[in-house]
Amino acid sequence: MPVIGFLNAQSAEGYAEPLRGFRQGLQDAGYVEGHNLTIEYRWANNDTGRLPALAADLIGRRVAVIAATGSTAVAMAAKTATTAIPIVFTVGDDPVKLGLVASLARPGGNLTGINFLVAELTTKRVELLRELLPTVRRMAVLVTPATPTNTEVTLRDMEAAGRRFGMQIQVFKADTPGEIDAAFENMERERPDALFVAAASFFLTRRVQLVHLATRHAIPSTYPQREYAEIGGLMSYGSSIADAYRQVGLYTGRILKGAKPMELPVVQSTKLELVINQQIARMLRLSVPASLLATADDVIE
Repeated sequence: MPVIGFLNAQSAEGYAEPLRGFRQGLQDAGYVEGHNLTIEYRWANNDTGRLPALAADLIGRRVAVIAATGSTAVAMAAKTATTAIPIVFTVGDDPVKLGLVASLARPGGNLTGINFLVAELTTKRVELLRELLPTVRRMAVLVTPATPTNTEVTLRDMEAAGRRFGMQIQVFKADTPGEIDAAFENMERERPDALFVAAASFFLTRRVQLVHLATRHAIPSTYPQREYAEIGGLMSYGSSIADAYRQVGLYTGRILKGAKPMELPVVQSTKLELVINQQIARMLRLSVPASLLATADDVIE
């Protein structure tokens, strides 16, 4: 029975949907956990400093493949740890610029994986929020300095969107739960019309805190993934995490069957979904246009 490693920077709590997608991909490739496959899970619990040791532990257990998921830091830790064991990653940044692969079509080496569309969706997310809230003039943007490349691209595109739509962009930064609280205290003083939460694995782990504060301060907010909208966020638009993890599982299964990572092109996640929480819209006294409801993949009542 082959053993694979699942390495993630976050915690198992709240990760049921991505794991369901991962196991579905494995099943599509002919592997079922506990039947003809064993999975060793390693969670960093939001402490990226633990990743090198966790990766080394998986290597010590001689896993056949490492699924390095959740953030760029995980992929980099796995790449640093081994040049022999195949690695399937998920990253939101450009894996070529990061040095993970030689090219998307021909990765080379022992890595391949899934590239999320993250920063590229900034303008579209702003357009969707303005369709719901045409009067937005001051847009707050919450970013994390821990992901400098993604933050740089997000802010560049937000500044361009601000010029295009005649909006003032206000940047708030947070790397810790305490800094998130402080950012919202500053927003309370600045009173922006809306909030744009950047895509970041740290923010995803703190989604309950973010959604709670946005609701408490009555700030209409847009988020990068449906997980936010499902727990009370106003709206989300971005890549389907479950589908991306299904593709990770599928690639992992193909490698177990003999495929080489260098032969498997990096897949750019193209399944995008718009989710609107109608209950929160009513709470904020917002009327969601029928055209927006019609284009939504999911409307939460």
